Amino acid sequence: MSGYALAVLGLAICAGLCGCGSAIGLYHTGSAASGVLAEDPKKFSKVLILVVLPATQGIYGFVFGILGMAYASAAAESVIMGAHVFAAAMPLAITGLVSGILQGKTAVGGICAVAKNESLSGKLILFPAMIETYAILGLVVSILLLGVGA
Repeated sequence: MSGYALAVLGLAICAGLCGCGSAIGLYHTGSAASGVLAEDPKKFSKVLILVVLPATQGIYGFVFGILGMAYASAAAESVIMGAHVFAAAMPLAITGLVSGILQGKTAVGGICAVAKNESLSGKLILFPAMIETYAILGLVVSILLLGVGA
């Protein structure tokens, strides 16, 4: 396997897993919000932020994939550089998958709470946002690791 292929494989896995984490998280939040809105459509604006929070992991994977392609091109000359890009993608790949799913599940709790007491909606964003921190840390670590091998 060439260095380029190894680098692109790592970037593809990263983008794919981040996208899967977001999709699963959004499935959970969208399902919960649909139930709340069926009872009271006026709560749409209160649940919207909670619904879309898990989408960010997919965006992070996409952005990292674009950034990483510059390094993948450089990896064409070296399998070791390709392995470096592959390894750099893994922190975001793992945190993007796991945090997207767990953020969705946490946001569902908030959505259900809004169904009972909509005045809590602003406070309830904090709990899934705390999980977002780990997706951001995964992104930062992956970006830093890319730069280490350059």
